[in-house]
Amino acid sequence: MLRGLDISDMLIIDRLELAFQPGLNVLTGETGAGKSILLDSLGFVLGWRGRADLVRQGAAQGEVTAWFDLTPDHPARAVLEEAGLPAGDELILRRINTSDGRKTAWVNDRRCSGEVLRALSETLIELHGQHDDRGLLDPKGHRAILDDFAQSSAMQAKVRDAWRALSVARKAAKVAAAERDAIKAEEEFLRHAVAELDKLNPEAGEEATLDVKRRMMQGAEKIRADVVNAYEMMGQNGAERQMGDALRWLDGAAARAEGALEAPMAALGRAMVELDDALSGIADAIDAMSFNPVELEETEERLFAIRAMARKHDVAPDELAGFADTLRAKLDALDAGEAAEAVLRAAVKAAEDGYDAAAQALRAARSKAASKLDKAVSAELAPLKMERAVFTTQITEEPAGPDGIDAVSFTVATNPGAPSGPLGKIASGGELSRFLLALKVCLTSGQSGLTLIFDEIDRGVGGATADAVGRRLSALSQGSQVLVVTHSPQVAALGAHHWRVEKAVHKGMTTSTVVPLAPKDRVDEVARMLAGDTITDAARAAAEALLAG
Repeated sequence: MLRGLDISDMLIIDRLELAFQPGLNVLTGETGAGKSILLDSLGFVLGWRGRADLVRQGAAQGEVTAWFDLTPDHPARAVLEEAGLPAGDELILRRINTSDGRKTAWVNDRRCSGEVLRALSETLIELHGQHDDRGLLDPKGHRAILDDFAQSSAMQAKVRDAWRALSVARKAAKVAAAERDAIKAEEEFLRHAVAELDKLNPEAGEEATLDVKRRMMQGAEKIRADVVNAYEMMGQNGAERQMGDALRWLDGAAARAEGALEAPMAALGRAMVELDDALSGIADAIDAMSFNPVELEETEERLFAIRAMARKHDVAPDELAGFADTLRAKLDALDAGEAAEAVLRAAVKAAEDGYDAAAQALRAARSKAASKLDKAVSAELAPLKMERAVFTTQITEEPAGPDGIDAVSFTVATNPGAPSGPLGKIASGGELSRFLLALKVCLTSGQSGLTLIFDEIDRGVGGATADAVGRRLSALSQGSQVLVVTHSPQVAALGAHHWRVEKAVHKGMTTSTVVPLAPKDRVDEVARMLAGDTITDAARAAAEALLAG
């Protein structure tokens, strides 16, 4: 509930503080006194998009503060939690507009964006009038209004879930079909490439191994003869034989050398052991260098074939085996694609059936609620002197989507046999006001804690009809808070709380203020609304009668 509004330096308001009450609050005053400025200021602090030139002339900035009471289950708390803002039993909104157009907002003394303000406003205030473009006159919002009336949130959730499942299934089928088409387009290449790769059968690391082997065989041709010569010079016909002969000669002389040859003989023995090791290693090298020239040719052919295949497919030689697996997997997918697509098509069909069932159930609930709403509005129109008018909630089919398959539109026919049409186009100003009021009474039935603002919704009606409008507003305010800007004395007389908006000129400066009215002052204000500038005794008597009910 809106508890108060504090306005500073906005348009022609110097400083104004209002404390609103539950029930029916009425604001009256002469045309141009500034009633619309109150709504502009309230809309500003709620983040609504409106006029830009709000700062009072000569002021550096304008400021509006509004404070609300929140029940424990108030939907504004969810908005605050999502925005990371503190929430309590009281909600304070403050917004500043500087003379150069910059705007800054706070929620419970925390900086916030205009988007957060607007999200909060959707849970705090409903504004209705002849130019109501925030809900009742906007066909785009009629489906949501009907769904709220039908209390079909669980069905709506099922439809949204079914739509998401259907979208996922369709996307999977579309992607699979596109992939299969792409593979199909290169099938000839894939089969030829896989056949070539399978025939070559390259292995990871094989190219490096073949390269080393080729270089060794090429080098072996050049050095093998030298190595063989070295082996022969060191072998039995060379150094090995000579060292053996020398060792035998020394051994024969050792007995007469008094130990002088023992160390040289030991060294020579070690040298022969090392020589034997060297000969063994050289022999192994000679064996390794022994190859069949055909083997070199075969090695080179395979090495060049692997490198050529790698260049052809623009991959590293070591990646050829994995590349072949990738191509082979594409062919496997192509070969198995028809069966896979059949599974995906079946999944799409199942998702479509699930969505259709959920959408049809929601349509049935909407149709039932539409009939109930039409009857309820018709019952409300009779007391508003529109018993011959017909209100119809039209449900037509529209392309499937997350909200179902239904388009919803509120239509009216003001007289029997007259063509029906959109609510905002068929009804005249006074008729539209009463249609909106009747509709709102039906939509808020059973709800409490609402704050509803009606801006001159009684324009164009008078007498008994205006009295009927006032009584519906009074009934609507039971358990809620209703603020009405009105020029109708019948409506003003039914208010539980009454303020008069006044305009004055002081030292060439025009300012607007709002005055709470005591019972005697209310008599004078209602009398003014009845009689004009000159208040007669008859007007006062009529005002007293209206106020007495």
